[in-house]
Amino acid sequence: MGNEVRLHQSWLEPLRGEFDSPYMASLRAFLVAEKAAGKRIFPKGGHWFRALDLTPLETVRVVILGQDPYHGPDQAHGLCFSVRPEVPLPPSLVNIYKELASDLGIAPARHGFLEHWAKQGVLLLNSVLTVQMSAAASHRERGWERFTDAVIRLVAAKEEPVVFMLWGSYAQKKAAFVESVERGGRHLVLKAPHPSPLSAHSGFFGCRHFSRANAFLLSLGQKPIDWALPECAA
Repeated sequence: MGNEVRLHQSWLEPLRGEFDSPYMASLRAFLVAEKAAGKRIFPKGGHWFRALDLTPLETVRVVILGQDPYHGPDQAHGLCFSVRPEVPLPPSLVNIYKELASDLGIAPARHGFLEHWAKQGVLLLNSVLTVQMSAAASHRERGWERFTDAVIRLVAAKEEPVVFMLWGSYAQKKAAFVESVERGGRHLVLKAPHPSPLSAHSGFFGCRHFSRANAFLLSLGQKPIDWALPECAA
């Protein structure tokens, strides 16, 4: 991983034990071997930790969890659900925009580049941070899940309350240990079906997570998230 590692300084020290661990060495060896075998890996190396680079630990106010990076060419750039500006919108993101429009009256953006959210403290974290081109879920169970579990534990340990938006059973299971307000904790844990076309109509539409997140942040005296994306993405 070496030269590929690029993430904000705030994460480096608390995650040092993960980077120095045997499982990470094994993951590093796997990725090196995959590249040596000529396999294309997404996103590019400099963007594997993009979510942790754009959203410093101390600024995290909302967490959205995904599973794997998109495995099509030029899609993934290190943020869950997000694609590069010139790439057509994936179906799940189309449905996220539909819910945003219904919930907050925000017209759907014509691009899927979500860095505007990340820069406001929305941690857009995939459980697995790499994938082989055209091979969905190809890098699961190689160590990334353990690393991202550590990331979530760091966020959950923050004294400042955080909103966890957990879409689908996978995300809900991964963050099941987070102590929610409902269970006497300090974090707001919002759960809904995944925005995939296969499940969005069973409760993702109408979940109003975006307005509920902002209401919680306002109750803490914080600025709400500006979920409206700039028209001209960088």
